[in-house]
Amino acid sequence: MTEAGGRVGAVTAAVARQVRELRAARGWSFEELAGRSSVSKGMLVQIEGGRTNPSIGTLCRVADAFGVNIAQLLEPAEENTVRVTSADEAPVLWRGANGGAARLLSGIGEPDMVELWDWRMRPGEALHSPDHPPGTREILHVLDGALTVTVDGVDHAVRAGETVEFHADRQHGYRTAGDGPVRLMMVTVTPSGEWDRRTRSREPRPS
Repeated sequence: MTEAGGRVGAVTAAVARQVRELRAARGWSFEELAGRSSVSKGMLVQIEGGRTNPSIGTLCRVADAFGVNIAQLLEPAEENTVRVTSADEAPVLWRGANGGAARLLSGIGEPDMVELWDWRMRPGEALHSPDHPPGTREILHVLDGALTVTVDGVDHAVRAGETVEFHADRQHGYRTAGDGPVRLMMVTVTPSGEWDRRTRSREPRPS
């Protein structure tokens, strides 16, 4: 197995274990989790069985339903008080059609859920993101290149050295602008609590 393949396998196994344990702790059936997350029962069975590498959108919906962030779904069995990791160790959760990639560098879960991402997009790549739970905000700082950020159908040009912050609980997306690659850092902040997509309501996480 290649090193990259080993990392993917470790991520898949971590997600399978976390989803299984979080679902069991709440006493939810697959049907309950499917309803709360809008992820099909069949996909959830595949995830818990470690038989699929779910997309970033699927991970977001499952994490939202549990009231945790994606980083917790990727946590290994052991938890250290202090952990130092390199960017190469961070899991790649999005890959663009032209070679771009997004790594989840880190995340914390208390009191709010915070994620730190490293995005590298190649010319012509774009990502459309569904709305996140109410209160979610995103901060993007463009390090290189130029990016177009679309929020509620309105385009915003963001160039290298500029930062954009917006409410992400509505339709939004990103696409490269110009002929060069884009690198950006992203911070996502989501209020804590389990999110039920059926009722569009939030419940406190179990203590």
